[in-house]
Amino acid sequence: MIVPPGRRAALRRRLLAWYDAGCRALPWRSPQHGADPYRVWLAEVMLQQTQVATVVPYFERFVARFPTLAALAAADDDDVLALWSGLGYYARCRNLLAAARAALARHGGLPPSVEALRALPGFGPYTAGAVASIAFALPAPAVDGNVARVLARIFCVDGEPGAPAVQRGLWALAAELVPEDRPGDFNQALMELGATVCRKPAPACARCPVRSACAAHRAGRAAEIPPPRRRGARRAAVIACALAEVEGALVLVRRAPGGLLGGLWDLPAVEVTGASSGEGTAALRRALRARFGEEAAVGELLAEVERTLTHRDLELRAFRCEVPATFAPREDVRLAAPGALDGIGLSAATRALLAAAGWPARTPDAARERRAGRGDPTRRRRAPA
Repeated sequence: MIVPPGRRAALRRRLLAWYDAGCRALPWRSPQHGADPYRVWLAEVMLQQTQVATVVPYFERFVARFPTLAALAAADDDDVLALWSGLGYYARCRNLLAAARAALARHGGLPPSVEALRALPGFGPYTAGAVASIAFALPAPAVDGNVARVLARIFCVDGEPGAPAVQRGLWALAAELVPEDRPGDFNQALMELGATVCRKPAPACARCPVRSACAAHRAGRAAEIPPPRRRGARRAAVIACALAEVEGALVLVRRAPGGLLGGLWDLPAVEVTGASSGEGTAALRRALRARFGEEAAVGELLAEVERTLTHRDLELRAFRCEVPATFAPREDVRLAAPGALDGIGLSAATRALLAAAGWPARTPDAARERRAGRGDPTRRRRAPA
């Protein structure tokens, strides 16, 4: 689709005027030619599949601890994962570290080139376009879910935005529209419109600065474009977790780097095929024997929490366990004192499971008393991602 010059100019003018008049004040936003590339990039990574309200405190803590790209590149992996803990989608954090180190080694910082950015770990078309346009004022398009929805409605584009042909068309429209003088501000205006006005499922057309130029609004189809995304079937899984202590310190193991929650520290755990506690006990006993080389005692069920991921519904169960007498920490196994947990990269679900199980407590009896005071010790709790 070719956008006529007059329509293109009108869309740019109205969107930028609306953005200038009242865009949200966010800690990573700066004038077009005053942005810090590192802060722009960090925000874009954190905002992937995560709401702004959730990201803001994480972003502020992160830049306070790692204020520059060089500081992040030099950081210990565990320190970075610990600060990211609870934000979810941990592959983003691993790619963030890898990209910081690669950018520093190859370019001395983030490069002002879409092609060079795309060559860094974790930089897809959207992230490269956003950083290039916002941080370096390069006329590059940046199409995320919000922008795709806005463009689909303005130009009445049928089909799912994720479909390859539709996606190509939306990126072509974005490339036509992005201006030479304020590309980053224009891309952010599209994002802002999608996040605050042109929302799903029902847009607030009465507040839209470009409704008179919106083909879907004129056709009365704004609420049906784009169509709802078809999601795959969710898989349910039960995970049996070992809550084991050595002299009051918690036994943790590092998860494999490429899998679910890769690189984080976690309770020793195993996926259970059945729903009964007895089956969880047997499976966990086998897993602990494989991990430590000797038989480990698996005791009572302490607590359960539920967690919803993008494609999975997880139920985590904590069992009291005792590790073999020969237990010793190693590279992928550690002990964590109660006061040290805040500085360790644990998932929010694991923290919720520990809290539900009454850990830390000075003695097993104290833990039981704390749980008894709250009611059923094995009641299910929803845990954040």
